[in-house]
Amino acid sequence: MSNIQEIQKRRTFGIVSHPDAGKTTLTEKLLLFGGAIQEAGAVKSNKIKKTATSDFMEIEKQRGISVATSVMGFTYKDKQINILDTPGHKDFAEDTFRTLTAVDSVIVVIDVAKGVEEQTEKLVSVCRMRKTPIIVFINKLDREGLDGFDLLDEIETKLGITVSPMSWPIGMGQRFLGVYNKWEKNINLYQGQNKQKIEESYEINDLEDPELDNRIGEDYADTLREEVELINEVYPKFEREAYLNGEISPVFFGSALNNFGVRELLDAFIGMAPEPLPKEAEERLVKPEENKFSGFVFKIHANIDPNHRSRIAFAKIVSGTFKRNTNYLHVRQGKNLKFSSPTSFMASKKSVIDEAFPGDIIGIPDTGNFRIGDTITEGEKLHFAGIPSFSPEHFRFINNADPLKAKQLAKGIDQLMDEGVAQLFTLKQNGRKIIGTVGALQYEVIQYRLEHEYNAKCSYEPFPAFKACWIESNDDAQLEEFSKLKQRYLAEDKFGRLVFLADSAFSLQMAEEKFDQLTFHLKSEF
Repeated sequence: MSNIQEIQKRRTFGIVSHPDAGKTTLTEKLLLFGGAIQEAGAVKSNKIKKTATSDFMEIEKQRGISVATSVMGFTYKDKQINILDTPGHKDFAEDTFRTLTAVDSVIVVIDVAKGVEEQTEKLVSVCRMRKTPIIVFINKLDREGLDGFDLLDEIETKLGITVSPMSWPIGMGQRFLGVYNKWEKNINLYQGQNKQKIEESYEINDLEDPELDNRIGEDYADTLREEVELINEVYPKFEREAYLNGEISPVFFGSALNNFGVRELLDAFIGMAPEPLPKEAEERLVKPEENKFSGFVFKIHANIDPNHRSRIAFAKIVSGTFKRNTNYLHVRQGKNLKFSSPTSFMASKKSVIDEAFPGDIIGIPDTGNFRIGDTITEGEKLHFAGIPSFSPEHFRFINNADPLKAKQLAKGIDQLMDEGVAQLFTLKQNGRKIIGTVGALQYEVIQYRLEHEYNAKCSYEPFPAFKACWIESNDDAQLEEFSKLKQRYLAEDKFGRLVFLADSAFSLQMAEEKFDQLTFHLKSEF
């Protein structure tokens, strides 16, 4: 099969939402329909996530939330589908932001009862900024929730996207009968109190057909006709080109838990979602159909197998064909590396692969060579843009709680920081270590993982800081003066870059006004 055919087969997308909107359940049901798993519940068990340690997964099980992006692939209707299930919790948003650099489209999951929530707004704003195509899945229709039209208005208002409903619910909660699928022109009705199975699915080209009244009753049929007529008048017709440009978002209704609307979503997705897209590098636009291989690392997971202290770099293939045991240029280090056991993440197992194509996500066993954002190519010096570290919002000193385990603690902190879930700053004045995170829950995860994966214990002390600012200087004398004045608040990040840990918004404002030859950046890439 040619490279072009392989590219056309691939669909790589992320699933994003606020916590508890049903994202992981939807991922699981997509895998179920795709034949990748045989039982529900497997996504949260280690039958699938062999790429994550059982200890690490414990914290996810205890809290019932995802704290790391997981990658799963399967084949459906001759298409190779790669799903990146991201954390919904705001404390792990940075992992999600970086993951969004590796997807070609996203499915946004919204809870029918809660509507658009804060975290969804933030994530969708990132997608809109990058013009990533968005499909919306309104979930949990087996529960009472907001009116469908109110929800569509809220999505348009809060998320700033134009919607085009592709399916429409018949009833809701206890009165939920099924879904009318505009995309396929059919109606799916469900049976039993639990509504776990589709009772029947039948084609309907004309909603005026009296057969509709016989199937769902006159009242439901009349309501459906009125609502669909209103949809056709108010909302724009779906056009794939507009969707691919991020200008319009198709909306589907269903209940992932009860399998409503999931197959319809999957079928529509493979018909409308984009193939692997070109990616902007600092040097030029890189297209998937190019012959020469290029890819970038968007995530690192440390300590995947606790018995071997291994870590893995997740890389997205952008162009060409990746081949096992071939020399590729690690652009930042300027040296050639060969990978003997790259892996793919099919849902039920992690397996070594001989080759991979644009759109694929591969795992590269890593001994410490990679950082997030690194580029691997067949020789060309490319730098893919858009994977920065953001300024943390929480800062704490990290202390060793067991002096006999200083080595293990240092190694653990070093490896966990490489994942990019938190940032390490070393004060220039006294060498004390400060961990900065986007959310407070990260400290708990770091403490848990240090103890269970590295056999090291730590404690924290508060450090009063407002923001971390990376300093760019056009004047050495001014930088020296600033360094003397603010020496208590100066640190270096993990890569030796100078950072000002501003103690307040006022302090940062004064520094910007007084030291006009210094620029204070709230992200590490500038």
